[in-house]
Amino acid sequence: MEFRANQVAARLNNQAADYFTKNLSDRDMGVELFSQIQERLGNAVEGLPDWHPVLTAPPERPRLHWHVSSYSALPIYEPCDHTWEFVRGILTCPYSESRADKLVEAVNQVQGLSAERLDGPLYMDNAFPVLVEALDVELEADGTIRSRDALAWFVQATVEHAREATVAETWWNIRYLTLGKPHGARSSLLVNDYTGRHMRKILETLNDSGMFGPIKEVSLDMLPERKRNAIGQTLMRAALEAAAPLDRVTDEAREISFELRGETCKVRIRDTWGDGMEYSIRISIGDFDLTVSGFYYPKGDKLEHTDPTGKQKLAEKFI
Repeated sequence: MEFRANQVAARLNNQAADYFTKNLSDRDMGVELFSQIQERLGNAVEGLPDWHPVLTAPPERPRLHWHVSSYSALPIYEPCDHTWEFVRGILTCPYSESRADKLVEAVNQVQGLSAERLDGPLYMDNAFPVLVEALDVELEADGTIRSRDALAWFVQATVEHAREATVAETWWNIRYLTLGKPHGARSSLLVNDYTGRHMRKILETLNDSGMFGPIKEVSLDMLPERKRNAIGQTLMRAALEAAAPLDRVTDEAREISFELRGETCKVRIRDTWGDGMEYSIRISIGDFDLTVSGFYYPKGDKLEHTDPTGKQKLAEKFI
């Protein structure tokens, strides 16, 4: 489905405005204050891309991860409570004044970030709202982050740990980290189509160079829903045929293998409740090279399954 940025922005901005003002004794004053904040921070979003300065500028990082997918994973933002993310920063409303002051003091020591206590109330009358702003984020006319900055931050964050990488992540695996949320195929409220297309080209070029190691394919979002559904249906039906008759399947998992289109498929199947009404099925090929799982309901011959995951070329054998 096409990503309709204007409609999505309007929906999220209205939700954020309602979130921060509906419980105030003077809602009109809160709405006015929120409007002023939004002029500074841009559109409300559901998640920042992992290269955003709000996530990359703080010096402390989680031990096992290079990329941070949420502000909540960083110690500096621990005092945050009742928080919403925006294109240029975050708005948070701790109930404790000391926690609000602690956040402001910590953030203002980080180059490129600024934090300030707000004069008026938001979220609740007894909360202490704090605005955290990424000073270097400039916006295009469409409200997204300026292309040259977004691309530079993306490349810097992507190659920083290349020598320690063990696999190369595909665009489809990490698109939500690269574009932020919500997003479409190549754009979001933070990154426009021009920027998103160039990010994908850069990532694919870096992956093809081998600098990160072998390419790890997991997501099959590059395939249309119709094809993903066909893959799942094909594998599920073949698994049911291999496990037949189903009256031999009990509530204890049964594992079988079968050949399909030149590939060995491993199946784990069981009668979910032991009454012949629902069967749980999981099919895998190789070492997670292709996987799908779901349920079969004999009444009505009905199948339900998750989106398959794995390698594109292998998956396309079963369309």
